[in-house]
Amino acid sequence: MRVEPWSLGTWRARQALQQPEYPDPAAYEAALTQIREYPPLVSVGEVEKLKEKIAAAGQGKAFILQGGNCAERFIDCRAGSIANKLKILLQMSVILTYGVRRPVIRIGRFGGQYAKPRSNEFEDVDGRSLPSYRGDAVNAVEATAEARTADPSRLLSSYFFSATTLNHIRALMDGGFADLHHPYKWNLHPIDKSHKWPEYKHVVERILDAVHFMESLGAQVETLGRVDFFASHEGLLLGYEEALTREDTDTGRHYNLGAHMLWIGARTRQLDGAHVEYFRGIGNPVGVKIDSACTPDELVALLAALNHSDEPGRVTLITRLGADRVEQVLPGLIRAAGEAGHHPVWSCDPMHGNTVTTAEGHKTRDFSVILEEFQRTFRTHKECGSRLAGVHFEMTADDVTECVGGAEALTSHDLHRRYETYCDPRLNASQSLEMAFLIVQLLQTS
Repeated sequence: MRVEPWSLGTWRARQALQQPEYPDPAAYEAALTQIREYPPLVSVGEVEKLKEKIAAAGQGKAFILQGGNCAERFIDCRAGSIANKLKILLQMSVILTYGVRRPVIRIGRFGGQYAKPRSNEFEDVDGRSLPSYRGDAVNAVEATAEARTADPSRLLSSYFFSATTLNHIRALMDGGFADLHHPYKWNLHPIDKSHKWPEYKHVVERILDAVHFMESLGAQVETLGRVDFFASHEGLLLGYEEALTREDTDTGRHYNLGAHMLWIGARTRQLDGAHVEYFRGIGNPVGVKIDSACTPDELVALLAALNHSDEPGRVTLITRLGADRVEQVLPGLIRAAGEAGHHPVWSCDPMHGNTVTTAEGHKTRDFSVILEEFQRTFRTHKECGSRLAGVHFEMTADDVTECVGGAEALTSHDLHRRYETYCDPRLNASQSLEMAFLIVQLLQTS
């Protein structure tokens, strides 16, 4: 097939959805000019390493655990908050690694997830129409016209908060934070009160026993002191993403060095749109959120546009279909990709297709329905001769009450207690730990 020429700015000739309108375009361009001069946040080598690992997951040699906040907040850029995000991912990854006997690829939804697409340009707040909150990278959550005005200086703040977060993560990792010799350092206060705590403690004790046994035989286990960790976010604000894109002088290929992996959301994956145009030219591993409105023909066209050479690990399709639509939609997508000769990596986001709003106005998700979508997606891939290589969660290490169900049996009447999200409801620490065990049970019995 003929591939159209691409350059860093060709996306500007396409329609770019979900972009804020800045009242001062000159200030916006000045902010982007500054960001272009700043150092990259990740390296090309790290990006390529992740791509190789994702390719291995597609072959069944690893499993992808991608998770974090729906939208990061500037106020959460604190040492304790960052460490807690790592703790819950590390705990979940230990459970998955031990249970399925495969390496787990840890990809955080943080270190740059400061922008969110919205269904409506405006929202009603106390009888007033205000621009929707689009994430701290764009505007503030406070319900005033001034706070909701798109502010380009927030793009500079996004860069620095991302840099600070990633720098602290690297310091923790280099300092042995993820050392399997000391897994109880990852404990979170609410988890040791969870009914899953004894089961988690049993897994940890088994792992420690194995480590000590290997060391008693003289085995070298220094690698247990370090794990790889990768950052990801939705590549929504195209001007910002372009400003963080650099050309690799060795290969001539362009890489977005603001994150290791980026994804295109379901609202911005239009074939003739600016997001697909930008993403098709960068070398990063790319995710694409696939909802139930995506047709098999559209999926094949997306794969052809984003990965015409079928590069391993390049494209991860993250399905978010809704639990009751998996069997109707997913088989046709799997079949179409295979018949067209594409080999994408498949992951499951079981949260976004299952959001409901309570009578009190809280958006929430039901733990059992989230699990059901994962179960149905896993089973469908198996029946179609495909492979589900990972999972993508919105979750937090905090003891919030945003999703109903789980071992705590939260109901809609509990949501008001600690409903803290600015956008979408997240699994709390206890629910996340429980979900990891249930996923292991499913994978072990397959």
